[in-house]
Amino acid sequence: MMYLAEEPALFAGLVFLLGLAVGSFLNVVIHRLPRMLEADWQAQCAELRGETPQTPQPAYTLSTPRSACPPCGHRITALENIPVLSWLYLRGRCSACGSRISARYPLVELLTAILSALAAWQYGFGAFALGTIVFVWALIALAFIDLDTTLLPDDITLPLLWLGLLFNVFGVFTSLQSAVIGAMAGYLSLWSVYWLFKLATGKDGMGYGDFKLLAAIGAWLGWEMLPLTILLSSAVGAAVGIAMVLLVKHDRRIPIPFGPYLAGGGVIALFFGAPIMQAYLGSF
Repeated sequence: MMYLAEEPALFAGLVFLLGLAVGSFLNVVIHRLPRMLEADWQAQCAELRGETPQTPQPAYTLSTPRSACPPCGHRITALENIPVLSWLYLRGRCSACGSRISARYPLVELLTAILSALAAWQYGFGAFALGTIVFVWALIALAFIDLDTTLLPDDITLPLLWLGLLFNVFGVFTSLQSAVIGAMAGYLSLWSVYWLFKLATGKDGMGYGDFKLLAAIGAWLGWEMLPLTILLSSAVGAAVGIAMVLLVKHDRRIPIPFGPYLAGGGVIALFFGAPIMQAYLGSF
């Protein structure tokens, strides 16, 4: 550990490799967790209706069954599951049926690895880098789940919130007071916007998962970073939304998930929030 603390390049390189492996696991979480939750909700609804399943359902978890090609059912071997390299070797296609494998899989792996290595390089070996890496992993999973399903699962957002408060009990990112206020302000700010929009239009402007995600970001970074996070996420979200409507004729009635933009704003605030705030205040 002392050697890793003294060799930031080595530490960042090892974390990059770890990030590739974790990115591969996050792809599994992104794909399977919403389906697991949906199956659990259906089972709970059936139980409330007094129904009993006719046949037991096969186990479906993050580890069972093994990953397989959706079109042909070919089980993915260990050599076909090496992050990024396997996708490049297979040229983005299944080895059995030739079906296209989405480029998003290696992109998630690379994104996870790059951000993890950036945290290791920028902050060095210690609790700050560890917390940053865990925070980034959770935000990546939440962003892509929301992009696919417009859901932000409590299974990730709530533990992320409590973990942020736990880190800040020891003042790792901010003071505990700032973290608690950040969690409260993060939730209540979007909750207030939601109800103002609903009262004005009679429609839901966002989901409750967005409130919890911003609360989690506030618990990690403190209330001081919330305005910057909201500003960044809103600006990027508005730009992307307008571009989708104008360029790809996105139906305005179809909601655009806000979670990816909150996550992106949180990551930018985490890595660059302090210099951005200093530059902004320095301009006055």
